[in-house]
Amino acid sequence: MNGQQHILDDKITLKEVILNFKGWIFFFISKWKIFLLAAIIGIVAGALVSIFKKPVYHAETTFVLEESDMGGMGQVSGIASLLGINLGSMSGPSGIFQGENIMELYKSDNMLGKTLLSPFDDKKLLIDKYIEFNELDKKWKNKVDLASLNFSIPRENFTITQDSVVKEISKLIREKHLSVEKPNRKLSIIYVTVSSKDELFSKVFNESMVANVNSFYLETKTKKTAENLAILQMQADSVRAVLDENLLEYATMADRIPFPNSLVQSATVGSRRKQVDIQAASAVFAEITKNLEIAKVNHRNNSPLIQIIDSPRYPLKSTRIKLLKGMVYGAVLMGFAALLFLYFRQLYRLHIEGS
Repeated sequence: MNGQQHILDDKITLKEVILNFKGWIFFFISKWKIFLLAAIIGIVAGALVSIFKKPVYHAETTFVLEESDMGGMGQVSGIASLLGINLGSMSGPSGIFQGENIMELYKSDNMLGKTLLSPFDDKKLLIDKYIEFNELDKKWKNKVDLASLNFSIPRENFTITQDSVVKEISKLIREKHLSVEKPNRKLSIIYVTVSSKDELFSKVFNESMVANVNSFYLETKTKKTAENLAILQMQADSVRAVLDENLLEYATMADRIPFPNSLVQSATVGSRRKQVDIQAASAVFAEITKNLEIAKVNHRNNSPLIQIIDSPRYPLKSTRIKLLKGMVYGAVLMGFAALLFLYFRQLYRLHIEGS
């Protein structure tokens, strides 16, 4: 019975909960001066943050990426195009994933590093500007002497320290300053946004990044067909040179013997051989030219279309803490901090000092 009575005594009734809550309410009301002081401090702090905190500038580029998914039909499409036949779109269901590869390229260390080493102005690189306005030389002074590093030399001559700095800054930009999004999966519009506290850096970095990545992507997507096109063009030029040489030699022979004697067959052997060479070279040249035109069509069909829609322009969109908003946030945060302080201090007095 005593155990059961002890359990009943330990139970908290609804009445006790209400009385305890009302007690805390009266306690906090009695400390209104502390809350008022905390709110004033918060208002002042919020106002100072709003005034002195630098805004963040956002440079945004939007572009359309239309990829060609030719599959195994490239040759057929090329021939059909030469004949004036339009086979229509040959892209399959995989077209829904257009743009995923280029979005990952924007986040790669290679592209970020290449952009950081691009010119900011006539005197410095983008990486130098980033180090300057983020004051990394002061923040990292115990790790590396950034002032002694020259990033304008060729990348292949970089030291391990220089490569490490470029990689670390690339990581910072990827995590804090770069956003690459494709809001609508059904559309091929990609948004590339660079945000920083320096307006000029945001714009220049965004433009350089878009140019570097899109050029690399276009070159990579068309590399195979471009190599094939270059080989065929070289072969066509070579055969054309042989054909021109044979035609010149045949004309020279005809000039030497303008009216050959039909009874003297040996006089026409050389010209006949040259005619055979011309016919053979002409046939080879015609075949290579046909293949060359097909290769050109395939190369055009295989080239993705990257069309810039909007590019960053001054003044850039910026986000800053408005004065009223900063004051309200400051008052709320300081008030909440004061409430927690009073609550835990009262608990300490009741349960630690009171015992």
